[in-house]
Amino acid sequence: MASLNVGNLGEYLREQRRTAQLSLRQLADAAGVSNPYLSQIERGLRKPSAEVLQQVAKALRISAETLYVRAGILDEKERDELETRAVILADPSINERQKQVLLQIYESFRKENGFETSSYAESYANEEAESYADVDTENPETADGPRTADGSDAGPKQTPPS
Repeated sequence: MASLNVGNLGEYLREQRRTAQLSLRQLADAAGVSNPYLSQIERGLRKPSAEVLQQVAKALRISAETLYVRAGILDEKERDELETRAVILADPSINERQKQVLLQIYESFRKENGFETSSYAESYANEEAESYADVDTENPETADGPRTADGSDAGPKQTPPS
């Protein structure tokens, strides 16, 4: 079998596996792939799917995006953008509404500085944001009324007396 051009993915996986002190068989079991298949990936004989890379990354406790870059599925710029979004979305100290507002601000700054959202990152962000409500970043008061600094309801919208 000829070696595929998958960058240094196989070498990187082997290094990460050894750093984690896992045998090939242990990693294959943890990732849910066959031992021979993982061996072929490490030797550069197979190009794994994004799904397999995600399973391996989870088993190694490393970033799937890093593996995507090394496999040629994702470019470096897209990875940086995705990782920034992932960190925001994973932060347990802010609520979902705040996460969405922060992502919108981040995107507006990127556009202001001449960076467009990559199609991969945009689709990823759209999938992640589907469960979030639309937020008007210009007006923190929503149709439901004003919000406190932590994003919770401050109570019903007050109308001035006539």
